[in-house]
Amino acid sequence: MKVVILAGGLGTRISEESHLKPKPMIEIGEHPIIWHIMKIYSHYGFNDFIVCLGYKGYLIKEYFANYFLHNSDVTIDLKKNSVEIHDSKAESWKVTLVDTGLTTATGGRVSRIRKYIGNETFMLTYGDGVGDIAISDLLTFHKRHGKLVTVTAVQPPGRFGALCLDGSEQVLSFDEKPLGDRAWINGGFFVVEPRALDYIMGDGEAWEGGALTRLTTEGNLAAFRHQGFWKPMDTMRDKTELEEQWHSGQARWKVWE
Repeated sequence: MKVVILAGGLGTRISEESHLKPKPMIEIGEHPIIWHIMKIYSHYGFNDFIVCLGYKGYLIKEYFANYFLHNSDVTIDLKKNSVEIHDSKAESWKVTLVDTGLTTATGGRVSRIRKYIGNETFMLTYGDGVGDIAISDLLTFHKRHGKLVTVTAVQPPGRFGALCLDGSEQVLSFDEKPLGDRAWINGGFFVVEPRALDYIMGDGEAWEGGALTRLTTEGNLAAFRHQGFWKPMDTMRDKTELEEQWHSGQARWKVWE
C-alpha cells in the first residue's frame, strides 16, 4: 500500500526556517521531519511513498537522490570521480517525488498524483506532523467501517497550563499541558479509497474544505480516535519542543528501533 505525503506548502508560520527550505525538510534532531514521518509508516511495513512537491521541492528531490551522502560515511575519490559508501544506512523505501505545483491546494495535490495510485487504497498524511499512531490499527478500523476515507482524530494539548481551583481560591491541581478544550480535530494520517479522489473539484480546492466536506455530507468519512501522542510542527516553538524530546530520548513518536 502506498503512502502519500503532502509536502508542497509554504510553511509561512515557521518562516524563520521555511524561507530557506520546504517545511518537511526542517530538521528534528539530525533528520528532516519528513524522515521521521516515513519511519513511522515504515515501522508498520509501509515503504512505498509518493511525495507531493511544491515550494522548493527540488531540495526534497536532492535529499533523497543523495540519501547515502546525507546518512552514511563516504570516500570521494576526485581523481577517479568515484564514491565509496561505508556502513550504508539505506532504508527499504521506494520514493516517488511528484511536482504538484507551487500554488496548488492540498486537494489539487492529491488529485495530481492519481496516476501513481491506480485503483488501490492508500495512506495520506501531511509532511509536518508526527505521532505514535498505530498505523496497523488505523487500517483495520478503516476496513471494518467501509467508508471512503478515514481520518485520524486527535486532541491536541493546550498551549497554557490549567488550574483547578476550589471555592476558597486554593489550587487543587495543576496540569501543565492539558488537552485543549476536549474537541477532536483532524490529525492527518488518513486511509483513502481511490473513489474519494472523485470528490476533489480542482487544483484550487483544499482537501479539508472540499472533498472531506462532501464526504462528510454523504456519511462517507470515518474517524479513528487516537488517544496517544500527536504534534504538528507549525511554529518554531513546536520545532524546539520536538527537538527537546528527540535529544532527551523522550520522542514518543519514535516507534521504531
